[in-house]
Amino acid sequence: MSIERQHIHVTGVVQGVGFRPFVYGLAHRLGLDGWVYNSSDGVDIEIQGRPEQLARFALSLQDQAPPLAHIETVTMTVVPPQNERGFTIRHSVTRSGASLISPDVATCSDCLRELLSPADRRHRYPFTNCTNCGPRFTIIEGLPYDRPLTTMHEFPMCPECQAEYENPLDRRFHAQPNACPVCGPHVWIRAGGSTDSYDNVLASAESPFKAAASLLRLGGTMAIKGLGGFHLTCDA
Repeated sequence: MSIERQHIHVTGVVQGVGFRPFVYGLAHRLGLDGWVYNSSDGVDIEIQGRPEQLARFALSLQDQAPPLAHIETVTMTVVPPQNERGFTIRHSVTRSGASLISPDVATCSDCLRELLSPADRRHRYPFTNCTNCGPRFTIIEGLPYDRPLTTMHEFPMCPECQAEYENPLDRRFHAQPNACPVCGPHVWIRAGGSTDSYDNVLASAESPFKAAASLLRLGGTMAIKGLGGFHLTCDA
């Protein structure tokens, strides 16, 4: 049985869009061996199997790529086969070069469903995200795109989020901004200037969101911090 091995380098918007989990799943479905990792200038893959399997992999790599991915180039090089079994996601590699990064993406329908479900552990959690949505560009501090090089490095994942992150069948598999109310960022509100009416609102409100709405009704002005800056708000 003829076994071949290829090194594949992919450039474009291929980091922060679920590309490595996609490659991992594709390789497992086709019964291929090898690895994939992020590098500073794209994604590197080594894949090994029968020629017909490799041909299907190469075709599916572009035809079935994640919705948020945008492939610019795919460079394939034949390399010697290795005594390797299984397919893994390796640690990212830093080298010269640059990679395109996805913009922040609006909350997907699956995350919205969790957000609005009282039974879900992410019910009303405003920072809910997965590999198909959420912050990307505005949280990056360096390349390759991995959690330690984003602003999320300050928020170690709880056991439940870590289990999602490590589960190849979960849509949060290797989702770098993954978080929940237990381990992720939180929303808070504080007064820049103090008045009795404002202090009473802050003390009695059930949540920062309800406090913000009440302060606006009282004629207050607020700076609401978003992912990429501040929104100035008032009752116009």
